Amino acid sequence: MPRSKGIHRHTQFKLGKAPAKHDERTFSLLKAKISLPRQYDFDAQHPDIPLPMFANDRYGDCVMAGRAHQTLRFELAEQKQLINITDLDVTREYFQETGGADTGLIVLDSLRLWRTSGWRIDNTIYKIQAFSELDPKNRDLIKQAIVLDIGVGLGIGLPLSAQRQFEAGKAWDVVRGPGAAVNSWGGHYVFVPGYTPTGPVCVTWGRKQQITWRFLEKYCDEAYAIIDALDSPSIQNNLHADRVQQFLDELS
Repeated sequence: MPRSKGIHRHTQFKLGKAPAKHDERTFSLLKAKISLPRQYDFDAQHPDIPLPMFANDRYGDCVMAGRAHQTLRFELAEQKQLINITDLDVTREYFQETGGADTGLIVLDSLRLWRTSGWRIDNTIYKIQAFSELDPKNRDLIKQAIVLDIGVGLGIGLPLSAQRQFEAGKAWDVVRGPGAAVNSWGGHYVFVPGYTPTGPVCVTWGRKQQITWRFLEKYCDEAYAIIDALDSPSIQNNLHADRVQQFLDELS
C-alpha cells in the first residue's frame, strides 16, 4: 500500500489519500441532460445531519471518513432516519483495508471493496451499487451527480495554501507562490453534498468547506459519482444503463 503524503503533517488535520489510481471502465456512466439549479445542498433539505470528524484528526482515514459522511446521507434518503456511525466503525474498516497500518488508502481500491464487500456499521453491512469516475473539469457532470443525490467524492492533491485557508475559515482557492504547488500539503479525500455558484461544498474535518471551481480544476486528480442503488427513477433515467451493467459485469 503506497503511503499517503501528509498524514502526519498537522496536529489536527490528517490527510490520507494515496496517489490516484484510474480505471477507464469507470468513465461516463452519467448523462448530462438534467436541469441544474444555480446551487444545491442536500443537507439544507435534511436538517440536523451531523458533521463528525470520524477520527480524521488522529488518523489518515479521510477516504473512510468521506465514505461515512456519504453513507449517513444515503441511508437518510433511503430509511428516512439517521443511522449511528461511530469512530470505531470508521477506524475498524480503515485499518482492515490498510492491513493495520496508518498509511491512507487508494480511493479506487476502497470503492471496489465498498461495492463488493461493503462495510459493517453495528450489525449491518452497507454496500454501494456502482461508481463512475467524473472529469473534475466538467462542472455540469459534477453538479448532476450532486443534484441526483448520488454523491460525489473528490480526491485532491492539496497545496500548503489550502491549510492556511482552512485554518482561516476561507474557501479553498488558487493562489500564487511556493505554497501553491499541487500536493505540497498532501493527498486528501472529501465528500460533497452540495455546490454554490462558487463551486462544490465538501464535508471535511468536522465542518463544511467551500471549494472554488478553479481550485477543483487545478488540484483534483480524481472525482467519483457513487451510486447507492439503481432503484430511483431519476437515477435510472440519467444513467447509461448499458454502461452501468457492463461496468458491473466486468468488475464481478
